[in-house]
Formats: sequence, C-alpha cells, structure tokens
Amino acid sequence: MSDSNTTDFSNPSTFILLGIPGLEAAHTWLSIPFCAIYVIAILGNSIILFIVKKEPSLHGPLYYFLCILVVTDLVLLTSTPPKMLSIFWFNSREINVSACLTQMYFIHCCSMIESGIFVAMAFDHYVAICDPLRYSTILTNSVVAQIGLAVVLRGSMLTLCFPFIARRWPYCTTNIIPHLYCHLIAVEKLACADIRISSYYSLFVVLPVFGLDVFFITMSYTQILRAIFSLPTKDARFKTFGTCSSHFFVILAVYLPGLFSFLIHRFGYNVLLHFHILMANMSLLVPPMLNPIIYGVRAKEIWVRLLQFITHQGI
Repeated sequence: MSDSNTTDFSNPSTFILLGIPGLEAAHTWLSIPFCAIYVIAILGNSIILFIVKKEPSLHGPLYYFLCILVVTDLVLLTSTPPKMLSIFWFNSREINVSACLTQMYFIHCCSMIESGIFVAMAFDHYVAICDPLRYSTILTNSVVAQIGLAVVLRGSMLTLCFPFIARRWPYCTTNIIPHLYCHLIAVEKLACADIRISSYYSLFVVLPVFGLDVFFITMSYTQILRAIFSLPTKDARFKTFGTCSSHFFVILAVYLPGLFSFLIHRFGYNVLLHFHILMANMSLLVPPMLNPIIYGVRAKEIWVRLLQFITHQGI
C-alpha cells in the first residue's frame, strides 16, 4: 500500500486547535462572553493585588494567601484565554508543540496551587475562629511564607511530569486537537502509544492530592461551623458565618465544575463533544473571574480601600 497519502506525525512541530467542533459558526458570538470573562478576571484580580499591595493594614496572612491565589489566576489567564480568543477572532489554530505542552503544564500547575491555597485559607479561618488568641503566634509571616512556598512547590513538581510524558509520545495519525486549549486528555487521545502511565498518574497521584485538599477543607469548616453555632448570640453567629461564606462559595465554584469536567472527559462517552469543551473552558475561566468578585464584595477592607483610592484620585 502506498504511503503517498499518509503523513508522519511521529514528531509534529505544531498542533491544530479546532476550537469548539460543531459550533464553528458561532465562534464569533461565543467570543463575546469569553472576552468579557477574561477582561473582568484580569481587571478584578489586578485590582485586588494592587489594593493589597498599597494598603499596609491588609498585610496579613489571609491577604497574603489571597495574593498568591490572585497571582496564580493571572498566570492561568495569561497562558490560556489569549489563544482561545485568537482562534475565535482570527482562526489562528496552530500552536507550537512546546507552547502547547507549556500551556498544559501551567493549567494543571495553577489548578493544584489554587487548591492548596484554598486549604491554607481554610486553615487561616479555622485558627481565626476556633483559636483567635493564638492567631498571631500560629500564623506568623515565616509560617505563611513556608505554607505558600510548599503549596507552590507541590503544584509545580507534581504536574511537571505531564508535559515531559506527552513530549515523548508519538503522534502518528493526526495533530488535530478538538479543543480550545491543550487539554491533557485531548492530547492523550492523539498519542499512538501506551498512555496508561499518564492516566494512572492523574488518577492515583493528582486526584488523591485534590481529595486530601477537599478532606482538610471539610474538616476545617466542620470545626468552624461547630464554633459558630456555639456562639452566644445570633448576630455573632451571622457575622462570623458571613466572614467565611465567601471562601466557601469560591471553593464550590472551583471544585464542582472542575470535578464535573474531569468526570465527563474520562467517563462521559455519550456526552456531546462541544458540551465537553464548553464545560472544560467554564471550569477553567469562571473561577478566576469569581474569585475577585466574591472576595471583593465580602472583604469589606478591600472594598473600602478601593473606594478610598478612587475618591482620592478623583475618578
């Protein structure tokens, strides 16, 4: 049989991102909410980072953790949405293999760092509510720095294997990725090799890490709720619960769509492809948009400092 009509993809230099297969005609319209989410997320996270940096009264453990979360979201927003928008607007579908694998790495790395920061923030709330007299002695600046460094190193190291493994796979049939970004599972499906190592690693290493994070967050909030309901007055209970509610809603906004997207990509064989892709993108883009909105609304200090800055500048 002649090889004249076949193409060797064993070492491709580029991948082709199709966007959202089946919804190509709607790409221009879909770009509007995607662009709006991107702009809101960039502005919101940048404002929070600026306000916390400028206001000395916000230089505390919770806001240090919030800044790490904000920087993580900004890195994620820099690595993924610009390419999505270029596909929507300019039909720029080619992406260099190295850029694709780098994008894949930052997506998973940022997700794991974000999860670790949620654990740190839950611990902060636990100490503040359940052991307030020892708060300043437990969460010192050095302890906060160590926790932040541990979270960043954990996310960086545990996800480092994904691009290295994917780089070694042969791609012998096609280099077309039916997605808006370099999603790990979508890239895995292109490989003409045994991908069980990557699949087992994600299932038995990464998932337990997220599972432990959820467990520690659940345990922290169980203790927090017990402490809240033991408070003597209704006003005190309501005020304390309000302090933690923003963090709780952010956690739900991150974990539930992410878990749902992971499950339908792994096991949702009968789910429409464009629904797969839309869910994956929403789980990636919505949390960075919601984080500054929810924290900005619930964190009175950030809101007050922002209004003071706008008033002072005469905007």
